[in-house]
Amino acid sequence: MLYHILADIVLAIHFLFILYVVLGALLVLKWHWTVFIHIPAAFWGALIMFMGWICPLTPLENRFRRLAGGEGYSDSFIEHYILPIVYPEALTRDLQIYFGIAVVVINVVLYGIVIVRRGRR
Repeated sequence: MLYHILADIVLAIHFLFILYVVLGALLVLKWHWTVFIHIPAAFWGALIMFMGWICPLTPLENRFRRLAGGEGYSDSFIEHYILPIVYPEALTRDLQIYFGIAVVVINVVLYGIVIVRRGRR
């Protein structure tokens, strides 16, 4: 049971990290200092996509799932709703590259907004 909970926690952290990579620049509008955390995170997220690497959180989650008895992905809320987003079934190398491009484009646009707003102040 403990390992199952730990796996769910790792999955939730993974999902939140993905959201932060994609939309974290919005936090920079309110808390400017977060730029020093977000830019490396966004770079890492895009690099993982472009290079086809596996995020270190994925093997950690899988390890906890195996230690939980190899239950796999059951019907918990996190697994049912977040897993398909974090691990799409049809994930291909081309789709990974498109995700990487999307991360870069979204962040360039958001940081453009940040720069414009900071320039007005």
